[in-house]
Amino acid sequence: MTSTSFLQYCLAGVSIGGIYALIAIGYTMVYGILRLINFAHGDIFMMAAYFMIFAMVDFALPWYVSIVLVLAATVALGVLIEKAAYKPLRSAPRMSIMISAIGVSYLLQNLATYLFSALPKGYPSIAFLTKTITIGSISTSVVTFITPILTIVFVVLLMQLINHTKIGMAMRAVSKDFETSQLMGIKINRVISFTFVIGCFLAAVGSILYFTPRPSVYPLAGSLPGLKCFIAAVFGGIGSIPGAVLGGFLIGLSETFIKAAGYSEFSDVFTFILLIVVLLFRPTGLFGEKITEKV
Repeated sequence: MTSTSFLQYCLAGVSIGGIYALIAIGYTMVYGILRLINFAHGDIFMMAAYFMIFAMVDFALPWYVSIVLVLAATVALGVLIEKAAYKPLRSAPRMSIMISAIGVSYLLQNLATYLFSALPKGYPSIAFLTKTITIGSISTSVVTFITPILTIVFVVLLMQLINHTKIGMAMRAVSKDFETSQLMGIKINRVISFTFVIGCFLAAVGSILYFTPRPSVYPLAGSLPGLKCFIAAVFGGIGSIPGAVLGGFLIGLSETFIKAAGYSEFSDVFTFILLIVVLLFRPTGLFGEKITEKV
């Protein structure tokens, strides 16, 4: 492997890892607040791709208007799901809300199949993102180059919001102790809705970056990326944003180099082996904290 091809693979791995990181943040934030694995998150990511097809193909809107509409529609979908499927079960056993999340996932997949058919639909080309740029001896697309940059920018902004704003302080309080935060006057429902807004916004950004270099979208297109992002969140320590980002980049790089070595059929297997190893030797992940159950 030449140094040029090595750098090319590194860039591709960091790019896909950045997308995984953006989606993994949604998993880890919802878990941090609600102690819920939002299994529908990968399907929200898939629905964002269909929203883009609607905007650019069916309504022939320019890409910059379409992106704004896709971000808004994805956020609205996430908040609607939280209000309709999760909020009524707030005081129910944790298993009930988890089953609800699985049900929402299947609902979105079947809804997409009913509305758009199971046949793959072509993802529209965003001219700005598909342009080829050359950096030294490396040629790549704009989307591959800017994805890790956007990921880092969003993570820095998110950490600033969580650590230096009133809503961020409320989110940290709720993640530490849900019941006490409620007694102290924190508006729990507002905090939870805001968490879903952030998670779905990042999922929509990740969807645009992920599907732009890919030819098509289908109703199950969010399942495998969603699982990988969940594993990234578990690897880094579910509930930890830096951990989710690190896990996303690690899985993206590993997957890319396994494919480059000619073992593409094992790239997905590695991700699940990583999950098993992490759960065996460090169940809380790299940055996760052990949670004590209150009796």
